[in-house]
Amino acid sequence: MKTYITFIVLFSFAIGIRAHDLSGTVTNEDQVALEGVGVYNKTTGGYTYTNVSGYFELDDISVGDAIYFYSLGYKNHQITISEELLDGKINITLIESAVSLEQVVLVSKVNALSNFVNVDVKANPVKSSQEILRKVPGLIIGQHAGGGKAEQIFLRGFDIDHGTDLAINVDGLPVNMVSHAHGQGYSDMHFIIPETIDNIDFGKGPYYANKGNFNTAGYIDLKTKRKLDENLISAEVGQFNTLRTLGMFKVAESDFSNAYLATELVLTDGPFDSSQDFNRINIMGRYTFNNRENQDLSITLSHFQSKWDASGQVPQRAIDAGLIGRFGAIDDTEGGNTSRSNILLNHTKQLDEHSRVKSKAYLTKYDFELFSNFTFFLDDPVNGDQIRQFEDRTIIGAETSYEHSIHVGDHDSQLKYETGIGFRYDDVNDVQLSHTKNRQELLERLAYGDVDELNAYGFFDVTYKKKKWTLNTGLRLDYFKFDYVDKLTETYDSKSENKLFLGPKLNIIYAATSNLQLFAKSGIGYHSNDTRVVTANNGKEILPLAYGADLGAIYKPIDKLVVNAALWTLFLDQEFVYVGDAGIVEPSGKTRRLGVDFGLRYQINDWLYANGDVNYTYARSTDEPDGQDLIPLAPDLTSSAGLSFLDVGNFSGGINYKYVKDRAANEDNSIVAEGYFVTDLNLNYSIKNWTLGVIVENLFDTEWNETQFATESRLFNETESTEEIHFTPGIPFYLRGKISVNF
Repeated sequence: MKTYITFIVLFSFAIGIRAHDLSGTVTNEDQVALEGVGVYNKTTGGYTYTNVSGYFELDDISVGDAIYFYSLGYKNHQITISEELLDGKINITLIESAVSLEQVVLVSKVNALSNFVNVDVKANPVKSSQEILRKVPGLIIGQHAGGGKAEQIFLRGFDIDHGTDLAINVDGLPVNMVSHAHGQGYSDMHFIIPETIDNIDFGKGPYYANKGNFNTAGYIDLKTKRKLDENLISAEVGQFNTLRTLGMFKVAESDFSNAYLATELVLTDGPFDSSQDFNRINIMGRYTFNNRENQDLSITLSHFQSKWDASGQVPQRAIDAGLIGRFGAIDDTEGGNTSRSNILLNHTKQLDEHSRVKSKAYLTKYDFELFSNFTFFLDDPVNGDQIRQFEDRTIIGAETSYEHSIHVGDHDSQLKYETGIGFRYDDVNDVQLSHTKNRQELLERLAYGDVDELNAYGFFDVTYKKKKWTLNTGLRLDYFKFDYVDKLTETYDSKSENKLFLGPKLNIIYAATSNLQLFAKSGIGYHSNDTRVVTANNGKEILPLAYGADLGAIYKPIDKLVVNAALWTLFLDQEFVYVGDAGIVEPSGKTRRLGVDFGLRYQINDWLYANGDVNYTYARSTDEPDGQDLIPLAPDLTSSAGLSFLDVGNFSGGINYKYVKDRAANEDNSIVAEGYFVTDLNLNYSIKNWTLGVIVENLFDTEWNETQFATESRLFNETESTEEIHFTPGIPFYLRGKISVNF
């Protein structure tokens, strides 16, 4: 098959002119091989990356070509091709340097923007788990359950809830939970220690063959550190009885392997009238082995657990009537507890200079319990409407893929393909929704059963590059098997359904110049529905398809400035949704979204860096009449920007804002969710290996609503219900002091 593909491509594109290549290795100053270093031919636009042994091979080389070697955290290295270097091998040593936008080269890859956003991550590192997702341009989040629940996510005109339309992975470990007790795609990021994050890879839209379930609005892959350069101990103390401690320690280090341990403890009462009594503990350990020739192995173990109380969403009328303050509660017995333990193995085997096999396997043990009350006394005027959601889950999964590069047209162009297979199996026991009182008394089980869900998949992705053109096409096949045992029935009731998905992808990139990249992306993606709705609906319309397209550009007029822009559209099929808070099935209808993304990143000078993004979306339901077709809570205009500085004397820090425009909370815009503009600040002062810092959230003490819903509810003293905005207030001025030491 490989010979046949090669013959076809050779026949179509060979030009009969002898081209040359350049190969070699890239190491750091300690002569350790560097993987993932970019090698870029500025003259032709050709590029490649070093493998696990630091080896690279770059095609279509001619005398006079300017070749760049680049990687974040290292000075760019440039050579000019001479006669002696044609078809030769060289060794390149990169020198460490402060992170700068100049270290990122614009290459013709499908997700080139990720490389530039990683400068944001390095220039102004995240300070909490909540901030991780905000690094993706246009993505906003909101917390509405005391800090222990997964954040609500908004991206590209989607109220993604907790992850329904965004595929999230950490080092290849899936974060999204299928058929979750609270909501489909539930993605709790709190098991990640912020300081362990090394970089972020993301892509918007359903355009990637190696990304599957939940990849409709986009995907996010987080990469954590492979090793520690230094040990770190840190402590934060702040308002609302907040305490956070962090420890990151080298456990072992040798020529070919290393291991480290990271721990985090967070305690806080929060700004609410009723204490959150929040606590979270994280432990992560990683072992990495690289023989600097052909093998790389990492084993990661982690455990997270958390518990909290919450004040929930409160109705505006209760505050207006003076019954409670902004940080008060109608039912302060809300809250929950959760834990997650993971074992993850990643392995890369370099077969030769052009081929490698990547494999991963993981095991997750997870439990979740949440008490909520959204409607107060609407359904039960005596006991109240508190609900309990619970599950006990085990996840097993594995994936292996084969990558191969083929020289085409006598080395003047390149064909690279990747093919892979994998599976994920979720065993969810006692998943339930119950009516409770004061967290202790069970009044009624509304839904109760066991879920078994299997997703087996395969994908094929091909990238062909010739001169200024890059063509990427792919195909993905997914098979789902849904099983549900209903434990509420008197007799044994087991239902099973299965479904197939086949999704094509096509992306075209044109490097108009070495500073300008134009792209067109298209593809079909999907998100699965909850097993309970799949079996209830007899398997019909339960893998809603998402049809997407992007047209845009990335422009780097000078080394220190990058501008990106895109026009995009996304259309979603009809689907049926299982509402975890009510135990009912609702049709959601077809939707369409049109949008514009714009971003700018500017390295003003060596110590000052600025970034900003503005995103606009027009989102509507296609089955509803004008005026009744708005998508509740879908943001239409959002923006974020920041200014960070480094090594100004002994000082470093940054200031940034997030903005969300007013948006419709229901279909006819008769209820409006208020927008907000909130500014955060951080400032650090370093003395040798010690750092003193100040972190301020909501610098100007803005009164804002972090999450909002149009909800029908009834208070204990009301005879009739009212539908209006219910919200969780955003954090007020929040000051924390920090001290850390590296050694």
